[in-house]
Amino acid sequence: MKGILFALIGGALITLQGVANSRISQDIGTWQAATLTQFTGFILALIILMFARDTSWRKLKKVKPLYLTGGALAAIIIFSNVTAMHHIGVTLTVAVILIAQLGMTFLSDSQGWFGLAKQRMRLPQFVGIGMMIAGVVILS
Repeated sequence: MKGILFALIGGALITLQGVANSRISQDIGTWQAATLTQFTGFILALIILMFARDTSWRKLKKVKPLYLTGGALAAIIIFSNVTAMHHIGVTLTVAVILIAQLGMTFLSDSQGWFGLAKQRMRLPQFVGIGMMIAGVVILS
């Protein structure tokens, strides 16, 4: 239950962040909005880390260098989301993002990327993503 609650909060906040970034980018530019978002996110995370007093960040050397690209990916994600929202609107952007996320999870699960155990994709998974794609077609 706790996982679902955090997923709901995260999903709602991703959408709100995208809308806010889209609005900010209209005033100062898309890369500027991405920079501002990354910076304010860094500041908040740093403050939380200081209060949490969790010292596990000191194990940074154990993290594979490939995985350290997450922050760089976030900048591209913000730029892509904001640009998409300007062109196709919030609802369609979020719908397409969800399909793209599911597509990448299918690939990473089926290939065992990032050290995950390989999962076999079955008909229900393909039917589910097909229904989502049909929903996006209807939305647009």
